[in-house]
Amino acid sequence: MRVLIAEHDHAVYAQLLRQAAPDLEVLTSGDSAELSRLAADCPVWLGQPDLLATLLRQGHQPGWLQSTWAGITPLLAEGLTRDYRLTRAVGIFGQVMAEYVLTYMLGHEREVLARLVSQVERKWDNRQGQSLAGRKALIVGTGDIGQRVAQFLLPFGVQLYGIASEARELAPFIEVGALKDLPRMVGEVDYVINLLPNTPDTHDIYDATLFRQFKPTGLFINVGRGVAVVDADLVQALKEGHLAGAVIDVCRQEPLPQRHPFWTAWGLLLTGHSSAPTSPAMMVQLFLENLRAYQDGETALRGEVDFDRGY
Repeated sequence: MRVLIAEHDHAVYAQLLRQAAPDLEVLTSGDSAELSRLAADCPVWLGQPDLLATLLRQGHQPGWLQSTWAGITPLLAEGLTRDYRLTRAVGIFGQVMAEYVLTYMLGHEREVLARLVSQVERKWDNRQGQSLAGRKALIVGTGDIGQRVAQFLLPFGVQLYGIASEARELAPFIEVGALKDLPRMVGEVDYVINLLPNTPDTHDIYDATLFRQFKPTGLFINVGRGVAVVDADLVQALKEGHLAGAVIDVCRQEPLPQRHPFWTAWGLLLTGHSSAPTSPAMMVQLFLENLRAYQDGETALRGEVDFDRGY
């Protein structure tokens, strides 16, 4: 089986794949022209969606494509073929995403940034920190990563609520509502954690109207997609005190333009799309698991994308 790797870290992936599966013919290149030549005769692709979308745009087509990203937006661009099997990265981001979320929830409770300001100003800061026990968190997007984040927060005594495409019962959540329930539920919790994918239904959800429903002491954490947030509305909501703060990992445009208001927004912390880096070793393990299923002709692969839904 010939496998094409299109990744910025292609050499790392190629080495791991050759070690784990010596029988595979692994092809890769850092040169775009050479990559295009190799793609013409490769039935299986592994790599990042932006590079692979370029190959699709050139007229090449795999039988199956394994994305190394959880998001696959570049592959859904208008005009690109969808006549192949597509799987996205699943089951490898839960731990690091949960650690990220917990970091900033604890930082918020313990007022870490305010204490740093006090230290810079040489002021003795003996304010009492708060605890996560009894706090309510709303995880907007209760898929693979959302459930892992919930399980991670559970031992800290956090009361967990969720939002999914439709209301359902799902442990360990006390309640999982539908998107239409979002305005009600954001006002009942201390933390709103956005994990929604990029689909037409998830654009501009967090707007001025919704931010007005937040608790003034609430923290908004966006680790889903930047298009879910109306940027100017978030900046204004923070200024007016509709919520206490925001931690923004993903933006509509990355890197963020120098004049974007997020840079100077009161109570907003930027983390530069660093919440859940891909582990090449775990990604190769997932790929090989799916490769075996693909070669065996199985109807379901882990993380298989429904093109109509967009995830």
